[in-house]
Amino acid sequence: MPATDAIRSKVSELPHKPGIYLMKDRLGTVIYVGKARDLRKRVSQYFHPSRRMGWDVKFRALVDAIHDFDVHAVKGEAEALLLESRLIKQFKPRYNISFRDDKRYLMLKVNLNDPIPRFALTRLKIDDNARYFGPFPSGSALKRTLDLARHKFNLRGCKPFTPSENDYKHCLYGHLEVCSAPCVEKVTREQYRMQVENACDFLDGECTEILGELEAAMHKAAESRDYERAAKLRDQIDALRVTTRKTTRYHRLPNQLPLAIDPDRDLAQLADELGLTVPPARIEGFDISNISGTFMVASMVVFRNGRPANAEYRRYKMKAVKSQDDFACMAEAVSRRYTRLKKEKRPMPNLVLVDGGKGQLNAAITELTKLGLSEILTIGLAKEFEEIHRSNETAPLRLGLDNAALKLLQRVRDESHRFANAFNAELRLKKISESVLDEFPGIGDNRKESLLKHFGSLQRLREATVEKIIDVPGFGRKSAEALREYLDAR
Repeated sequence: MPATDAIRSKVSELPHKPGIYLMKDRLGTVIYVGKARDLRKRVSQYFHPSRRMGWDVKFRALVDAIHDFDVHAVKGEAEALLLESRLIKQFKPRYNISFRDDKRYLMLKVNLNDPIPRFALTRLKIDDNARYFGPFPSGSALKRTLDLARHKFNLRGCKPFTPSENDYKHCLYGHLEVCSAPCVEKVTREQYRMQVENACDFLDGECTEILGELEAAMHKAAESRDYERAAKLRDQIDALRVTTRKTTRYHRLPNQLPLAIDPDRDLAQLADELGLTVPPARIEGFDISNISGTFMVASMVVFRNGRPANAEYRRYKMKAVKSQDDFACMAEAVSRRYTRLKKEKRPMPNLVLVDGGKGQLNAAITELTKLGLSEILTIGLAKEFEEIHRSNETAPLRLGLDNAALKLLQRVRDESHRFANAFNAELRLKKISESVLDEFPGIGDNRKESLLKHFGSLQRLREATVEKIIDVPGFGRKSAEALREYLDAR
């Protein structure tokens, strides 16, 4: 699609810095993640009409789908590479086909509790009480740095978990005196452990002294015209700087949500827009889902410090509401949620967000007032114009679509919408499965429930053999064969 004025304005404000950019479609879903040495130059290339003739079909489809984008500047290309890879694995954008091999960058691992600790390369971090360094975007730089650390701190490079005297006989590291050989007690294991701990400090970035030594040796080699050695030392210095450079840690972000690189910033902006003295640390969002008055459900999602708290999500089947009435459904969901919190004396949210306009908002506020919780700030977000409705204001609040506060509210609203729709779809699928089984002669509720619980879905039941059906309580061979025949005919 042609670049809008809003996109052109946004591109013109991008910095000439390295970073990552995230292209999003009109629903806010991340469809492509890329990195750039210069964010403004790289992103602007997507919106040059003159370049369109040179694009292939895939790239043209990507550009046509772009509705908005986010960027995040970083310190350098290595950091951009790591963040790009992490976000691709997290969001799984459909246009990042070439990154779907799930490649992981190299890390260094050492377990100080091993009898004779050793540094090893790995691509997977697990919970094994070991220390991990990385990941590192440059594998070659990491290997050169590890080789430097082994020579500097006399570390072993052999593979046995606990090397013995027999291993030492064939050990090149030991005979070249690169390793201090704790396996044959040339040093005690306590002394060797100190060597490993010093190497850990070195890999943590405490390498100023060693860098100075290497630079002095490089200059000396250059002055004596030993250019081969000088070049080798230069490569070691470069590798050491790349490997020990500090990078930023990024919080994991939920899939299919509009991106929030800095949730704390968004929260602060939201507090300013709503006139709050402090940012709302806990936000709870509600949405309703039904199809023509059937399968009426509600969802409640929780965002803590601007980030989804998935374990605290809740979903509700409507009990009191019998006909299609979104306002009544919202009132029931809010009432059930906060009646329970009040009864259990649990903390209340700082902000309640309902999906909808004045009608949904008034329904929620009425129930909170009945419970004596009118002090909880409650707002509605209407999707058509992204208007924020407040109980004490007649006119809705409209923020710019690039406003960080609005983006945070959209994330809460969209997540509650996704969660409600998923629950509705789950109930519909279950009902379809049950209705098919209802037609099987002689099956009761208990056996039907046993089948669905055992196989998890009607599709898995359709694929089951007679022998697997027999494993379900209440089914013998005769009834299992009859059910298999019945399913084959459907």
